[in-house]
This record gives sequence, C-alpha cells and structure tokens, in this order.
Amino acid sequence: MATPADPPSVEELQDLMSSEGGFVMMPGRAYDEVHPGILIGEASIALNKVRLQSAGVTHVLNCAEGTSAFHVKTGAGFYGDIVKYYGIQATDSEGFSLRPFFDGCSDFIASALADNGKVLVHCREGVSRSTTVVLAFLMARRGMALRDAITGVRKHREVYPNEGFLRQLIEYEQELRQSSSGASAVGS
Repeated sequence: MATPADPPSVEELQDLMSSEGGFVMMPGRAYDEVHPGILIGEASIALNKVRLQSAGVTHVLNCAEGTSAFHVKTGAGFYGDIVKYYGIQATDSEGFSLRPFFDGCSDFIASALADNGKVLVHCREGVSRSTTVVLAFLMARRGMALRDAITGVRKHREVYPNEGFLRQLIEYEQELRQSSSGASAVGS
C-alpha cells in the first residue's frame, strides 16, 4: 500500500482527477480562480480584453503560445499595457517536455502574486497545459504535494493534464523532495 510520501502513479492521479467530490463543470465557465490570485482558463477569456479587465487580471501566462489551431495567438503586443504577459510555446501532447518551463512560469506567477496581482494561466481548453503549470507552481512555491495540489485545484476547475505531463509532475515532485531533503541535510 502506498503512503503519502511515496510518489503517486499516473493511474492513481487519473483516478484522483476522475473521482467523485471534485469539480462539476459548469457550462460557459471560461475561467476559475483555483488558488488565491491564480485563475486557470481557456482561450476565450485570454482573447477578451474587456473580460480580463473586469475579472481584475493583471498578468497573463499563455501556455499555448503559437499560431496553429491548437494554440492561442496572443502576445505582449496583443495586450498592450493592459496586462503583463508571458508565453510559452507548448503543445498538449504526451511527448512534449513541459518541465523546462516550470521554473520560468513559476517565477512569473510568483511575481504577479507578489505585486498583489491576479494571474490568468491559460491554454486552449484550460485543463492540461495550464493546469500542469499551476500544479508545478503550487508544489515548488507553496510546498504542496502533487496529490494535494490536484485535490485543491480540482475543487474549483476540471483538472486533466495528459499522461506525459502527469509523469513530468511526478518526477518534478521527486526532484523537489530531493532538493528539499538535501537542503535540510546541509543546514543540519
């Protein structure tokens, strides 16, 4: 039997994401606040500057930057001085390595929150790439275990990173634990 200290399996996380007691998708919800100051959303909210302003968004993190049908074509020029912008060209496929972007995205989210801002983290549908980045932030910057981060976010929004992203999050959690225990050993 696995203990909370054991790394979760992909299957366990998928079960957690599909179990009862989580978020019930409401039609027409383009975004949801999943943690204080952090919204996860889909393309429609990212492309609507008026709605962004009315939602109090000060920062936008586009996890699907690009021009194909599977990406969201925005950028700093699209927003002008309405919001601060950061974008990554990520593809929602199991083979795409999103891990190299975790630290930069976490820095951007942390900066938004430090400025008492509100950050919209989005991708095309708002359930895989953007969710993965927010989960990585919660683990790295809020010290949450992956299971707890998923459970917390899922209370507010559908959560379903693809299998490859789940594997990367599991590995990232292990890296964070190792660096944390290494730092503790050095400080002893």
